[in-house]
Amino acid sequence: MNYPHPIIAREGWPFLAIALVVSAAATWFCAVWSIPLWIITLFILQFFRDPPRQLPEQTNAVIAPADGRIVLVGKAYDDYLKRDALKISVFMNVFNVHSNRSPVNGIVEQRWYHAGKFFNAALDKASLENERSALWIKTTDGQDVTCVQIAGLIARRILCYADAGSQLSKGQRYGFIRFGSRVDVYLPLDATPKVALGEKVSAGSTILAEFG
Repeated sequence: MNYPHPIIAREGWPFLAIALVVSAAATWFCAVWSIPLWIITLFILQFFRDPPRQLPEQTNAVIAPADGRIVLVGKAYDDYLKRDALKISVFMNVFNVHSNRSPVNGIVEQRWYHAGKFFNAALDKASLENERSALWIKTTDGQDVTCVQIAGLIARRILCYADAGSQLSKGQRYGFIRFGSRVDVYLPLDATPKVALGEKVSAGSTILAEFG
């Protein structure tokens, strides 16, 4: 999973290559008519950007698994581990970076995948009804963390490169969701949230919460 990674995510290479070829060909025949195609190419380029991030130094920090806006912070039921938990949700729109990063250091104990619907990922019901892929990560100090990738209204592909037994490092890229989505993080109730509703966060650098 620690693949060589330039600032354009590998998930976007085929899309960008096709867009460049089509736009260049259109320019050759008619420069004016190629303008919309170049705009689409620029959109694809910005969507699949994947800049490096600076990890925070706090060892007890849980970092954001995705870029976006906080749409939920509070107590909720973790249906995967059957427990009450602190839930923090990050909504990604089409202009956010869509690489997903591990929020903690740990080992993946289990992975779940559920086919589902494609409601707006900013809605609470998306957590239970949309297509989703979840990881149960046991941290190096024994904390249980559930990290759930959720497809959105126009997202149609969740990519997850981790499976049971995978070792994840905090900030490591482990997945990608195409075209608008959400990531939910479930933490023990004694974790302390460090973000608020509406706050913008960056994957791999913003601290979502701290373990006690």
